[in-house]
Parts: sequence; structure tokens; C-alpha cells
Amino acid sequence: MDQRVSRANEGKFVDPATTADGSARATVALTQPTTLWFNTGTLCNIACEGCYIESSPTNDALAYMTRGEVAGYLDQINQRGWPVREIGFTGGEPFMNPDFPAMLRDALSAGYSALVLTNAMTPMLRPLVRNKLAQLIKTFGDKLTLRVSLDHWTAEGHDEVRGPRSFEGTMAGLRFLAEAGARIDIAGRARWKESEAEARAGYAALFDEVGLDLDASDPARLVIFPEMDTSVEVPEITTACWSILDKSPDDVMCASSRMVVKRKGRTPSVVSCTLLPYEDDFDLGPTLADAEGPVALNHPHCAKFCVLGGASCSG
Repeated sequence: MDQRVSRANEGKFVDPATTADGSARATVALTQPTTLWFNTGTLCNIACEGCYIESSPTNDALAYMTRGEVAGYLDQINQRGWPVREIGFTGGEPFMNPDFPAMLRDALSAGYSALVLTNAMTPMLRPLVRNKLAQLIKTFGDKLTLRVSLDHWTAEGHDEVRGPRSFEGTMAGLRFLAEAGARIDIAGRARWKESEAEARAGYAALFDEVGLDLDASDPARLVIFPEMDTSVEVPEITTACWSILDKSPDDVMCASSRMVVKRKGRTPSVVSCTLLPYEDDFDLGPTLADAEGPVALNHPHCAKFCVLGGASCSG
């Protein structure tokens, strides 16, 4: 756990069994594994402010996953009898990985829905990749969803996070996806001083302006994620919190998903969720069988993003 976490939450998130005050720490069992994620690698064409995974054009801490490695885990799903419906792909930028179009086709051909998190910029729009993606959209239709990162509904807000002219690049990708008939979702961020209603109204106006057929009031189609700032103090989640918050462990992301990562120089392993790819305490082992145990909510992201924020990366 990084130093920012320990400074902001000194004494917290240390023992997986108990919180700082000695209460029983909440855990989440894998009750319904319906989504398996693959991190395709941390390399990205841009470096965004506040990227939780620190993706950039130079960060290859998570190496490119290969088509064969993904296929091996698809086989394990059947071997374990997991009721997986959705395969998720994230990065970095998935379209940077040269094997990505093939692994995406493999997942769809196996009968799964696929969810791809992308910035929809240059890597996706390279002619060969663009043509392969257009064919996948034509073949598999709504089984394939592209969730495009559009941090704010204004160019100024989006570029503040992703760099100059990033908004322009993403809008070019969105226009291509719309013309290809893709199912598009949008992922925004709640980092600006505006209400959720104001944000959704702003996105709605943008969608109308560019002719994007997407209901900005639908939280499944426009996901506005809470910020993940480990320098902010957050409460620990105890077993008593479920009744206090009127929440169920089954609602938390790690009850229904796992993610496969490939750390540089190592073989792939399974981690508890998409938000904690580097944390050794959340590395469950190399196989899906290893990943079937409960997860202790022993990180600030577990509290702020998942339990209190009510967010999930899955579709």
C-alpha cells in the first residue's frame, strides 16, 4: 500500500481480519462470478491526471496479455463452472495490444458478452484495427459494448485530465463507433463542482449535438465514477456496516468479478478486482480456482469506490 494511503489513513487498512478499532473487517465472498476481466497491459497512448493504474506511453508494469493466455482462462471458466456472462477488457488502452482484436473475437465467439474500456483515440482508429473492430461490431452487435472514457462533457474539462486535444480525439472515435453501429457506453468522472443532475444534463446536450443515441439519464449507459484519491481519509468497512448502510456484500464488485493481470516478467495471476492490480495482498493466485475465496475489504478503494460510492466497473 502506498505512502499516501498510510499517511491519510494511519493505522487503518492493515489487518485483513480486523479494523483499527478492533472490529471485524467486512469480507466479500465470490457468490456469483459473472464477469471476468483481463488487463491487456498498462501501456496507453496518453497519461491522464489521477489515473489509478498510472497508465502511460512508458508504463509497462503490467505487460501485454497474449491471446493464448486469455484463451487459457476462458477454458478455466468452463472447468470451474463459473456462470460468467461477460468478459471485460481494460488497460492501459486495450487497442495498444496487438493481440487484442483476436482475443476480443475469441471471447465473443465463445458466447460471452464483451465490455471494452477504451479512450477511443488513435490506437482504436488505426486502419487495420478499425477494420477488424468494425467487423466485430457487424458480426456480434450488442454482445459487444465499448465503454468510452469521456471524463467531462466539455472539451476543457476532459482535456484538463487527459491532455490537449484529447477531447477532439475521443470525439472522432465516438463518431466512428456510432457510424459502425456499435453499442456505446460512456464513463465520466465526478471530480468537478457540479451535481450529478447537472453533469447528466451536460452530457445529454453533448450527445444530442453529435447525434449519439444514448440516454444520459441511464446510470448503466453513462457511468459517473467517484474519484479514487488514496490521500483522502475514508472509514473502514466492518461487518456491522452492511446493516448500517443497508447494503449487501453481494452488491460489491468482488462478489461477482475477478481480473487477470500479467505483471512484467511474471506469468498471469488473478486479482480481486480491476482497482487493485498491483497490490500483493489482493493477488489471489495464478488460477481461477485460487481466486474463489472471500476478499477482505482492506483498502481505501474498497470503502470509497465500491461500498460507499456504490460503483462497479462491470456492465
